[in-house]
Amino acid sequence: MRILFVAGSTAATVFALTPLATAARNAGHEVFMAAPEVMLPYIAGSGLPPVEITKLHTGLYMFTERDGTPVAVPKGGVEERLFSGRGFARMAADTLRPLLELAKDWRPDLCVGGSLSYVAGLFARHIGVPYVRHAWDPSEPFDMDAGAVEVLAPELAELGLTGLPAPDLFIDICPPSLRAPGMPPAQMMRWIPGNQQRPLERWMYTKDSGQQRVIVTAGSRSAAGAVRDRDIAFMHELVVSLQSLGAEIIVAVPGELVEEMSAMLPGVRVGWIPMDLLASTCDLMVHHGGGVTCMTAMNAGVPQLVFPQLSHSIAPALRMSDFGASITLLPDQLTSEACTAASKELLDNPSYRDRAGLLAKEIAAQPLPAEVVGVLEKLV
Repeated sequence: MRILFVAGSTAATVFALTPLATAARNAGHEVFMAAPEVMLPYIAGSGLPPVEITKLHTGLYMFTERDGTPVAVPKGGVEERLFSGRGFARMAADTLRPLLELAKDWRPDLCVGGSLSYVAGLFARHIGVPYVRHAWDPSEPFDMDAGAVEVLAPELAELGLTGLPAPDLFIDICPPSLRAPGMPPAQMMRWIPGNQQRPLERWMYTKDSGQQRVIVTAGSRSAAGAVRDRDIAFMHELVVSLQSLGAEIIVAVPGELVEEMSAMLPGVRVGWIPMDLLASTCDLMVHHGGGVTCMTAMNAGVPQLVFPQLSHSIAPALRMSDFGASITLLPDQLTSEACTAASKELLDNPSYRDRAGLLAKEIAAQPLPAEVVGVLEKLV
């Protein structure tokens, strides 16, 4: 059968869908993955056929109304989550037509959309095929849906709906112990890292010395302007502070930031690194709370220090801390000194690694993507 996967506008959304899409392709199904133009190299690099649905960057959808009016950015809380839902909905409205055009030549039998790929449900309803909603990470995307419904009212009315199309199946990859209260029933699936690779060097998959190893990363984020400058300044300050712990510090950043960060941190390994391999060699991961980064560390059984940058990342980070596998620093607690103190606690207290190991076992116990392909086949 033909299966269309619909990713979002960041590399993490491609990586999250890649394991199931690859399993479906390996099972003999014809698979396409659709996404904005900027994501096509990530899809192709994962060995999947990419389809462009827009040349526009997600920022335009996030910060501009459908009529072109600028959108004010809220600060935190419920309104921030509704803001995100509205932005992804504007992208859905703009990308529905390209998908319908695709279906004239290549009509899928099933559509799998990422957590906030609202266009997947609209498209599936239009052409009359099953729709699967696939979680990207451990967060709860459903609290953004109300914002999407506001924006997509015309498209929903055309389909005779007052709410978003209900998925025929929800796939969740969150460890069961960390699922939020009230989450809907789901087909659970083992999470497998889907990040990009690069030629390996021995230090990436081995650790010779008795020295502890700490990874510091801001994921695949590479914001522009003041936000980017702020992130770089804080990363530099944080790494300098963490060096006082005597651990080996490795800084994982997108390729466009490597030269700048390397100049600021002489003697520190800096670069785009295959995190799935590196995570298994490290003792702590320090990061911004991105869902794929969280899952990579959990999958490897590594304790985490998380400082969430977006409001929807806070609740899953706190659940992980409550489980005992990490420490979360909220925005008003975030200083390099607080990060260093928390990192020392995480490195010195073995209970965090024990609890992180339990999460890794939970992830490994879930059905493999190849098994979930069989569930998709039954939908069709």
